[in-house]
Amino acid sequence: MAWILIVFLILLGGLIAPFGDILGTKIGKARFSILKLRPKKTATIITIITGGFISSISIGLLILVSEEFRQRLFVDIPFLQKTLDESKKALIPLQEEQEELEGKIIQKEKELNQLKNNIKEFRRGNVVIKRGQTLFIAEINSRSNVKIDFTKIYNEADKFVTKIVTPNNKETKNILLWRPSDITRIQTIAASGGNWILLIKSATNVLKGDNYVFVSPNLLENKFIVKKGEIITSSILEESDLNLKSINLKIKSLLRETRDEIKSKGSQVSEIKTNRNFVKKIRDFLQENQNIKFKLEVVSLRDSKTVEPIVVEINILKIAS
Repeated sequence: MAWILIVFLILLGGLIAPFGDILGTKIGKARFSILKLRPKKTATIITIITGGFISSISIGLLILVSEEFRQRLFVDIPFLQKTLDESKKALIPLQEEQEELEGKIIQKEKELNQLKNNIKEFRRGNVVIKRGQTLFIAEINSRSNVKIDFTKIYNEADKFVTKIVTPNNKETKNILLWRPSDITRIQTIAASGGNWILLIKSATNVLKGDNYVFVSPNLLENKFIVKKGEIITSSILEESDLNLKSINLKIKSLLRETRDEIKSKGSQVSEIKTNRNFVKKIRDFLQENQNIKFKLEVVSLRDSKTVEPIVVEINILKIAS
């Protein structure tokens, strides 16, 4: 059926085409004009219309005799168009995710470049203050004049930082810069009552000789982190742990857990001070006591608040079997 239709269309086109050419020639010779066009252009238009007529008849016959063509034209193509439109809509969230991901990649590249620059500056020895470094710590008591205390703290912190950044320029003043909104927020909180610790941290890396240091102040409650005699962390020593290497590993692990514990309570100190004779005390104790379980306890030797040093000793105790 398809081959018969193709042959018929070829014959039909072959018959109509000469007819259109002859018609155009006769119109040209008769000097017939449409819409005041020249006869030659009129003949060309008639030829074009004849070609369009051939195409229309071909498509009409295909639609009439070919079910497959009708299926493709009236069902498949609209379905494909609808599917394409739905696919485009589905791609919109993916494009947004791609743009977001590209934005994150660009941000990470900027951070990486900044890190590389920081490393270069460190190697040259020009960075005197690192971003996030604590520059100054002060206590604020709400019972006093908060604004006056704040001014004194700023002046002291400014002098301290100036000596680090521009040690040879004694005329430099007001090197610290912070947002007024931070100051207002801190003064409001401090005036509401209680004891507070003001931490002033650097917001950026600072090079030696810089004119300004951007800082980020943070207000923390000045509270007790540990009390004297408080057991902060503890660990059990099994019989398999009763050797010097295992004990040292246990002690290091216990001190690491202690640092994590005091950090979780809000302590701002980074190191724990210990009574250094505890290793000998533990070793001597183990020589006198064998084949039983023991417990190691990290005990605070003093009351310590938010920014005060944490001083501990490690005690060893027998566990009754």
